Amino acid sequence: MTQRAQQLRIYLRRFGSRKTVPADLRAGVVLGAESVPDGLAAGVLAGVNPLAGLNAYLVGTVVGALTTGSVYMTVQATGAMAVIIADVPAVHGEGSERVLATLGLMTGAVMLFLGLARLGSLVRYIPTAVLIGFANAVAINIVLGQLSNLTGYASDSANRVTRAVDTALHFWLFSWPSVLVGATTITLILVLERFGLGPLSLVCAVIAGSALVQALPNDSVTLLRDSVAVGRSLPIPVVPSLASMPELVVAALSLALVGLVQGAGISGSIPNPDGRYPDASADFRGQGIANVASGLFQGVPVGGSMSGTALARAAGARSALTNLVAGVVMVVVILACGPLIGYVAMPAIAGLLILVGIRTVKPDQIALALRTGPIQIAVFVVTFVLSLIIPLQYAVLAGVGMSVILHVARQANRIRIVQWTFDDSSTRPVEEPPPATVDAGETLILTAYGALFFASAQSFREQLPAPADDATDATVVLRLRGTEELGVTFLSMLGNYRDELARAGATLMLSGVDENLASQLEVTGVLARLGRENVFPARTRFGDSVWDALAAIDKRRKRP
Repeated sequence: MTQRAQQLRIYLRRFGSRKTVPADLRAGVVLGAESVPDGLAAGVLAGVNPLAGLNAYLVGTVVGALTTGSVYMTVQATGAMAVIIADVPAVHGEGSERVLATLGLMTGAVMLFLGLARLGSLVRYIPTAVLIGFANAVAINIVLGQLSNLTGYASDSANRVTRAVDTALHFWLFSWPSVLVGATTITLILVLERFGLGPLSLVCAVIAGSALVQALPNDSVTLLRDSVAVGRSLPIPVVPSLASMPELVVAALSLALVGLVQGAGISGSIPNPDGRYPDASADFRGQGIANVASGLFQGVPVGGSMSGTALARAAGARSALTNLVAGVVMVVVILACGPLIGYVAMPAIAGLLILVGIRTVKPDQIALALRTGPIQIAVFVVTFVLSLIIPLQYAVLAGVGMSVILHVARQANRIRIVQWTFDDSSTRPVEEPPPATVDAGETLILTAYGALFFASAQSFREQLPAPADDATDATVVLRLRGTEELGVTFLSMLGNYRDELARAGATLMLSGVDENLASQLEVTGVLARLGRENVFPARTRFGDSVWDALAAIDKRRKRP
């Protein structure tokens, strides 16, 4: 068997075997049927043509099944990504189809680049406090963003929070038939779930809520067909708008970041059928390709959907065939029932989304973030508040940026220097605080705990003992074991400290110096300032480098 044939055989295993086909067919029908109202809701949530959400569900589900490293991952438009899209002004103006295509292509390009560069591990550097703050704010934004569709009152305030307040203050202007349809939809979902209908309760409730419109006064409730023509046709390719690329850069980066984080949650929690967890970088590549396809076929950006994946798994999915079947079901529904989709009531979709938003709020996660210290609280609160009052595309990046700054500040202030002393009965050191000064003839052995980098240089220097006016024949031995490199700021600080000691007649020695660090000292000229005889390489056995330094000090002092 050739290598290519072997690779094809391995690839085809993701679609299961004859034994798994029945289960995948059942799960695919459930996922496909539920994805139709969900897709329309995603478009509504994004504030674009609802069919763009449905197109994204169709294209993303099929292409994701073919390209991701995760067998079970369902790639669809997600609530978080839809809310970000809603905050991008360019997608709501003239030529929005071409702008959406461009946004999908740019988002996919970022994901694809990270996947090809095998940078799947990058998502672990995003603090959990940022994710908790963002996810819970998105949940609230979903609810607030649907109040106009639910009530029929359109506020023109600055953001979702102020629009919600303005809506509540104008309750007498509500369209009560719309409120009735939305409330009925929510109630039916809850009741049907109690009767064991599961995910299909969403489909049935939206259909029933939309049917209720026929018993209400004409034109009292907004229908999907009032804003978009729905026919029996599949999406066709659209040409991107290259001129809109500059204003979409931040949005594309934010969408890629959110989509990849959500996808990584699937990669890290759901193993493939062989028991191995999928490669996050492979999932990055698959989601990138799915975004390119979704953009070209008039869909909104997509990502790994935890809810879609969980639904497929709960319905009995055994392989990636489930997502292919779901795509076929969506095609059948669109071609067979396209015009009927136009009769879906907007308040019914709003009711579905409001219930989804409420269920997405995680009080236990919020409580955890608020119990993990002042820095994590600050990161959570800032991310949460910003995500409510400014466009989400900026809030995501602001939360990540602030967490990086706070992490650097925290690491810089966690540097601690201790002194090693030895008694006559043991060669094991005793750690104690270092003295404030270095006196004549004294030998100090100092070691540091924490990250040694540019931001910690000042804190490190403040803890080093200053030389007395006369520190003749004194020596400071600074242990650097485990440090592979130091930045320019830190190296400059060491050179200046060496000069300060030298002016008082004292010497600075470095022990436990790694080969890479020794090379860095050499090329930066710091080694020449210290003197080669004062730098001792790391040894295999712990502490030997310190003893080398102490032996050199004894030898020097015994010289006539």
